[in-house]
Amino acid sequence: MADALPDAAMDAVQKRLMFDDECILVDENDRVVGHESKYNCHLMENIESKNWLHRAFSVFLFNSKYELLLQQRSATKVTFPLVWTNTCCSHPLYRESELIEEDALGARNAAQRKLLDELGIPAEDIPVDQFTPLGRMLYKAPSDGIWGEHELDYLLFIVRDVKVNPNPDEVADVKYVNKEQLKELLRKADAGEEGLKLSPWFRLVVDNFLFKWWDHVEKGTLKEAADMKTIHKLT
Repeated sequence: MADALPDAAMDAVQKRLMFDDECILVDENDRVVGHESKYNCHLMENIESKNWLHRAFSVFLFNSKYELLLQQRSATKVTFPLVWTNTCCSHPLYRESELIEEDALGARNAAQRKLLDELGIPAEDIPVDQFTPLGRMLYKAPSDGIWGEHELDYLLFIVRDVKVNPNPDEVADVKYVNKEQLKELLRKADAGEEGLKLSPWFRLVVDNFLFKWWDHVEKGTLKEAADMKTIHKLT
């Protein structure tokens, strides 16, 4: 219900971010059409009635053993609390440095900012020129009856050995996985074992792209896999 004050029980940190952060509204061709608060962008009422779509990014960070760093979202996250997902998922904000479209620099700048915020990884350990933008996907996913996602998501890969110091307001847990360990996580999530849940955007990347791109990570040929012209509509 629109008058049920969906923010009434919201964690104070998440509430501040929901109202302070201005997301970039785009059309389905990724052209900027405006900006709105993170709060308004994630209300299913707005997603369904106004078809609001905002820019996002998803980082996949691998160590030198080619293991993928996963995070479990904190219990206080407004959308998809306690689900497991890729290394970092958030939004470029409506600010000059994160609106730069050339070579997806705005998304890469935002990724560097949020890897510090969420995982305590200093900017100097993850230079923006080390991120490889591999593709873009568009998807829609309700989280509960009130909140959801409708995102045009930039998929960014990076291979770096880093020290992680998770922010408990954002992250409940982290782990590195190899391909076989990820496949076991997928099996458990599909079987409903251990209450394990995966974020919908991570699952879309896994089902459509991840394992073939992981092969390129191991071969050092990531740039050969990049296709930033196509917007994969996976809704």
